Amino acid sequence: MKISKKAKSTLVDSNGVVKIKTSQLPNAGKGLFALVEFKRGDIVCEYEGEIVTWAECERRSNEGHEGYAFFMTNNLCVDAYFTPWAFGRYANDARGVGRVNGLRNNAQYEIKRRDGVQKVFIVATRTIQPGQEVFVHYGDDYWRYLDGTREIILERERQKRKENKLKKLAVENRSPLKNGHSKTTPKKLKKELEFA
Repeated sequence: MKISKKAKSTLVDSNGVVKIKTSQLPNAGKGLFALVEFKRGDIVCEYEGEIVTWAECERRSNEGHEGYAFFMTNNLCVDAYFTPWAFGRYANDARGVGRVNGLRNNAQYEIKRRDGVQKVFIVATRTIQPGQEVFVHYGDDYWRYLDGTREIILERERQKRKENKLKKLAVENRSPLKNGHSKTTPKKLKKELEFA
């Protein structure tokens, strides 16, 4: 199902109980919002996606397609990365990176058996009023993994900046000044590289 750009701004599920719009959390993108009141224990929505193995989730993660996998067993995971129509994937974690005072998680993931099949649902842990955003804890493992991944990304960015500075200095070093000397001496180049 392809979603038009205009429709992406606010999507309402077919049951009319939740909708997708911009999250209240900074830099979180879209969020999941209640259209009706949910009492504690009410199912907000199913966490839908492709049913895959954990090995497939790891393979996708290595290709940069990550962040939407729910692990149940090694042979049973729900991956919502390629299912933008699945409403559950838009629930954010209020305990995450972009915390906002006054916003806290109000739902949790629960595995329930429906029609003989294990499925994942987002279930209210307290009353959620119409118009409120649905927040669900992703789990400590998710945030530990994300912190590790973030550090790897930051290190790659530092390395890239250092390489770009090296390239720039090499080009500058080849550019003679009017008196025939280069702009950067070997001693200066070494000192600049230490701070790159």
